[in-house]
Amino acid sequence: MSNIPSRAEILDWIAQNPTLTSKRDIAKAFGVKGAARIDLKRLLKELEAEGHLEKRRKTYRDPDRLPPVAVLQVTGPDRDGDLFARPLEWQGEGDEPRILLALREADPALGAGDRILARMQEVKGEDHHYVGRLIRRIGTNPKKILGIFRKSAEGGRVIPIDKKDDKEWMVPEGATHGAQDGELVEAEQSGPRARMGLPRARVIDRLGDPGAPKAVSLIAIHQHGIPDEFPDDAIAEADAAKPAGLKGREDLRDLPLLTIDPSDARDRDDAVLAQPDDDPGNPGGHAIWVAIADVAHYVRPGSALDREAWNRGNSTYFPDRVVPMLPDRLSGDLCSLHEGVPRACVAVRMVLDADGNKLSHRFVRGLMRSVASLSYQQVQAAMDGAPDDKTGPLLDDVIRPLYAAYEALASARRRRQPLDLDLPERKIVLSDEGHVTSVAFSERLDAHRLIEEFMVLANVAAAEELKKRRQPLLFRVHEEPSPEKLDSLREVAQASGLVLAKGQVLQTRHLNQLLAQAEGTDFDELINMSTLRAMTQAYYGAENFGHFGLALKDYAHFTSPIRRYSDLVVHRALITAHGWGKDGLDEAQIERLDATGEHISETERRSMMAERDTNDRYLAAFLAERVGNEFTGRVSGVAKFGLFVKLAETGADGLVPVSTLGREFFHFDADSQTLMGADSGTTIGLGQTVTVRLAEASPVTGGLILELLSIDGAAMPAGGGGARRGRGGRKGPPTGRRKNRDKIRKEKLGKKITRRKKND
Repeated sequence: MSNIPSRAEILDWIAQNPTLTSKRDIAKAFGVKGAARIDLKRLLKELEAEGHLEKRRKTYRDPDRLPPVAVLQVTGPDRDGDLFARPLEWQGEGDEPRILLALREADPALGAGDRILARMQEVKGEDHHYVGRLIRRIGTNPKKILGIFRKSAEGGRVIPIDKKDDKEWMVPEGATHGAQDGELVEAEQSGPRARMGLPRARVIDRLGDPGAPKAVSLIAIHQHGIPDEFPDDAIAEADAAKPAGLKGREDLRDLPLLTIDPSDARDRDDAVLAQPDDDPGNPGGHAIWVAIADVAHYVRPGSALDREAWNRGNSTYFPDRVVPMLPDRLSGDLCSLHEGVPRACVAVRMVLDADGNKLSHRFVRGLMRSVASLSYQQVQAAMDGAPDDKTGPLLDDVIRPLYAAYEALASARRRRQPLDLDLPERKIVLSDEGHVTSVAFSERLDAHRLIEEFMVLANVAAAEELKKRRQPLLFRVHEEPSPEKLDSLREVAQASGLVLAKGQVLQTRHLNQLLAQAEGTDFDELINMSTLRAMTQAYYGAENFGHFGLALKDYAHFTSPIRRYSDLVVHRALITAHGWGKDGLDEAQIERLDATGEHISETERRSMMAERDTNDRYLAAFLAERVGNEFTGRVSGVAKFGLFVKLAETGADGLVPVSTLGREFFHFDADSQTLMGADSGTTIGLGQTVTVRLAEASPVTGGLILELLSIDGAAMPAGGGGARRGRGGRKGPPTGRRKNRDKIRKEKLGKKITRRKKND
């Protein structure tokens, strides 16, 4: 028995290798072979019986681990002055872990007995088990202020940038956090609200120049009116929430569900699993599980949390921060499917045939435990032959079946032919100081597509289930393009030498045929952008008009209730339809479904605008140091006042004012989306490749002003004698030229279309 590991060695191995916890894994790690395996099995049984380990099917797990976000109670400082805390919710049977609190300079002072929400990091080889970093103190919800700091002899004042808040805040001398006059600062209320005089605040973060990158998202939050402070009663409800138990739920903890998210994800609201279908009548079929955090259990209709979630409508994501729909206690903890932690969920089991067609589905309200929290890159690397310590043990039994089911779903997708736009997403990477370090287009992996297809299928199942049960809900609606927008798209296609058939009921496959014609040509990006612009905007509604872009008759959002109120409505509808509890969709909510759909469609647009404005400002700040440099790009928009150009390197959009195009007059044709020089005949249209010089970059507004140097490799002509207004000439073209303007334009455009067709 000399090669049998000690009890301490086994526990340490399981703690450090949470995915290598089967008896076989442990035996392999310590070189236990032959008859010695019997002794190892006995030792594991003893550890299990003593409560040091718990057995889930064929694996052993250490129950004595905290989730990534936990509620703590401060126990006080030790003799060295270090502050420690204990977990309030301890699920393990061993001794409570000791937690060292790592406080920042701006964090409030904490004392024994304070309850806090903290982010946890496990440590080894210390006299404590975790390091906790403060998210906020529970039971306090001080008002936050964003404003300009004005220094004074007594400290200073904060003047809010929000136009609706005309009240200044006084900052005592010891609470300025070193802020300088004119800086943008974030402050919070300190002390009780004063009946007379200015209210008091303390500076908690210095953001520097109001036009600096770190201030960008905060400005967007205030400009677009996105609520970023939770009401006290909502915070109190979140703080009082307790983990859900097994009562009234199906036990799914033995299923090897796992989460796959971006590497920097802070919440995990969906877990997946795929297995071969064991029904002999379905050869080659698959059984897919999609489990979603049971937010409805914690956010009850009519509660303060519900009112605030409805008010926000959705979470808003910026490069440097998230404005969540729910407080951290829920979004980062109780409603996040963290690895190894029991979590309440609403799950659907869907059976597919070998061709990816859904044969059946079944919804349950359950309790699950994720076997692993993985990133897209980890999962893809494992499938590509480079598994790591975490994905290796899961590769054959968990990850490969996911990809097998995905291949079947991809086959069904190809037959269905949803709209197949190729619009790469850009990712802005920031330094700790908030400066843009890089702008790159996000890599699209099969791991991303796998999760997307699983989520789409679960959303379809939810819509079909509720329709079948005649239960009101909110659908995700995407109507087909208007005839006017289709005509515009058809003209752009024709000008590019491509064809979009007319006189038939439009289907996504027709648009995909157009996109396929453009693929690999100079008009690829133009046709993709023009097709996107032809689409109507998706919205939420109680009436079902289908989802044109996905080529689906029934579609509802079910998979992200942490960050979308629409999904919470669908969860409640499922609860009511199945009789799972009293926290479902009641009559009052049903009566307001139309109003709710309109409201959350607006909050979604509000977030999109704020996110877009923030990205524009970050990109302008990133490019501000490169004013005068030349860039390549494509014409992404044409207007009477100038051209919009999307820069190839960063995806940023800039304006070329028409007044800078030369001394000739440029005619704007709204139908063909072109500008045409009256003297030179130069025609500038969507999708053309251009070289531009960056003339101005304004981080405050996010605007870029460009100077056009060449089109499709040819330098801009000097232009003729037609003078532009503001350069000494009269407005518009000369009288004689104006008379023949329409004739000239049509002739030029006709020649251009013919020339492009010949070149193709």
